Amino acid sequence: MKAQELFIPAFTTLSPGMLLQRPRRRRPYPFSSPSIRYFYFARNGLWHLVKMLGLEGGEVLLPAYHHGVEVEAFLDAGAKVGFYRIGPRMEVDLDDVERRIGPDTRALHLTHFVGFPGPVRAMKQIARRHGLYLIEDCAHALLTLDGEAPLGRTGDVAIFCFYKGLPVPNGGALVINDPRIIHVPQPPPPPLSSTGSLLASSMLRYQALRGGRAGRALRRLALRLGKGTLRVSKVAPVLTGSEHFSRAHLDLGMSSVALRIALSQDFDRIRAAQRRNYLFLRAGFADLSEPLFPDLPPGVAPFFYPLVVDDNKRTAEQLNALGIEAVDFWRGSHPQCDLAAFPDVARLRRSIVEIPCHQDIPLPILRRVVAAVRDVLESARLAA
Repeated sequence: MKAQELFIPAFTTLSPGMLLQRPRRRRPYPFSSPSIRYFYFARNGLWHLVKMLGLEGGEVLLPAYHHGVEVEAFLDAGAKVGFYRIGPRMEVDLDDVERRIGPDTRALHLTHFVGFPGPVRAMKQIARRHGLYLIEDCAHALLTLDGEAPLGRTGDVAIFCFYKGLPVPNGGALVINDPRIIHVPQPPPPPLSSTGSLLASSMLRYQALRGGRAGRALRRLALRLGKGTLRVSKVAPVLTGSEHFSRAHLDLGMSSVALRIALSQDFDRIRAAQRRNYLFLRAGFADLSEPLFPDLPPGVAPFFYPLVVDDNKRTAEQLNALGIEAVDFWRGSHPQCDLAAFPDVARLRRSIVEIPCHQDIPLPILRRVVAAVRDVLESARLAA
């Protein structure tokens, strides 16, 4: 397969028709929560959470397998951080969590990796035994059901990132489940120029995904023209793909158009499409790479397919050259986490490639993705 015969975006994209859709009459969780507060970035909610819970000077215990931006938000807000063990299949070592709780520990942070539910009830029990808050990180798991209930209702607070699962230009949220916790104020919306720029980019990515060669050419042309326009107008959009926490964006809320788009989405349909695509990828790669998660429990909406390879950086580079926006998932660790103490996490950081399986990708295009990825994996095997 020649370079750039495909364009498979890492995140879902916006079709022009979605701008005209009306919000659904019934709001799904977490949008239905009376305690929800919307932010431009989910990380900003974590910063405010430290202030809200009085965690300054206290320790938040996080998984050793983490993005890093959440660690930055906690540290910038004045909290200390510690880390607990994550196993080779992203499983939480509950015994290690309890061993690492110290006199300064004030909160536990649980991440639902890739949209698969973590042991939230067991973590809640540990938190209660030690008088700690439980922060439930649902950034990957907005659409996942744990049984028949959505994730995010067990922790004292839950954090969500909307643009990772929905075609919105920005948006994250903090949901407070403990009525004793004081609510944070709702921050104001971002500048219209920033939201408009991201909406246009997402629609171009939609055309590049579904419009074949002409769609990809239109996106390239628009990107060149758009960069020149931004330079002349001096508009600097706040990009949602940024890797680090910034105080400059701390008080930005979610835009009203992003919320409207989110509330018009059919969560059941999206969940079904993500599951279908995930299972298709799993079947397509199973003989070359053992699935990280052997099963797909009912209700789980995977954020992506975690492909296990020997060198995720090299594999991601090769797939991106083919037009597949694969990511060497969480390859970097925050400097405060000593990877030498967590060898399973070190291996995960070297071996997981994020293959998109979101709802935008129809099966005919997904078949081409499987063929391209298999070519890369088989070539690597022959070269070894």
